Amino acid sequence: MRVEDYLERLGCESRREPSPENLRVLQRAHLERVPFENLDIHLGRPIALDLPALFDKIVSRRRGGFCYELNGLFAWLLGELGYRVTLLSGRVMDGGRLGPEFDHMALLVELEGGWLVDVGFGDSFLEPLALEPSREVGQPWSTYWLEERGGVWRVVRRREGEEVPQYQFTLTPRRPDEFAAMCRHQQTSPDSHFTRQLICSRALPHGRLTLSSGRLILTVHARRYEMPLAERADLGRVLRHRFGIDLAPVDVERLLVKG
Repeated sequence: MRVEDYLERLGCESRREPSPENLRVLQRAHLERVPFENLDIHLGRPIALDLPALFDKIVSRRRGGFCYELNGLFAWLLGELGYRVTLLSGRVMDGGRLGPEFDHMALLVELEGGWLVDVGFGDSFLEPLALEPSREVGQPWSTYWLEERGGVWRVVRRREGEEVPQYQFTLTPRRPDEFAAMCRHQQTSPDSHFTRQLICSRALPHGRLTLSSGRLILTVHARRYEMPLAERADLGRVLRHRFGIDLAPVDVERLLVKG
C-alpha cells in the first residue's frame, strides 16, 4: 500500500501515529471525503474484495464504495499505520428485521481499550465509539451508544427523540473471504437495497449530502432540503463537483437509464 497516497486522499498526511485522537480524525475525514456509493453495481461492474483493486478504485481513481470496500480498505490502512484491527460481521436492523451474518462489515480497533470503527454504513456515527455499553456520544445532529447483552453488541442512534437500532455484531474475528458471498448477494439480489436504488452520499461537518432517486438531498442539523436533478447533465456535474467522482460520459448515460 502507498500509505502516503491514502493519507493525502483523506487530507490527513500528519496523522500517522496510532492514537485515539488520530483514529477519530481519520474516521471523520474518511466519511467526509470518500463517498458511500453503489455506482458500480448499477454500472454492472462486479466488486471483489481484492485490496489492491480497492486501493486503485478508492484512492487512485478517487471513487467511493460500500461497506465491504470502504471498511476493508480502511482496515488495511490502519494496519499499515500500526493499529491492531479486527474485521467484524454486522447484522443490519431494518424496521425491526435482523439481517444475516456478514450483511455489514465493521472494524474493531484495540488501542487504549476497544473502539468500534466504521466508514461504510452511510448515515451513522462520525467518530469511533468506545466499546463501553450505554456510553452516549453526542454528535452534531444525533446521539449514539452501544448496548451489549450476552456478548451481542448493538449500535443505537437517537435523532429528534427517536431511537433506532442500526446493526448488531459480536467481537468474533472474521476473515475477508467470509464476506465474499454476502458481497455478491448485495450486488445481484433483487432483495438488496443496493440493486434497487442508486446512492451516493458523504458526511459534511454539520450534516450530510446525498444523491438518491434523482434528487440531491442536503441535511443540515437535521433540517432537510431537496433539489431534483432537472437536466440530464446534472448527474455528471453533481457527481463531479459535490462528490469528487468524475465518470466517463458513457457511464453517466448508463446511470441515467438505470435511474
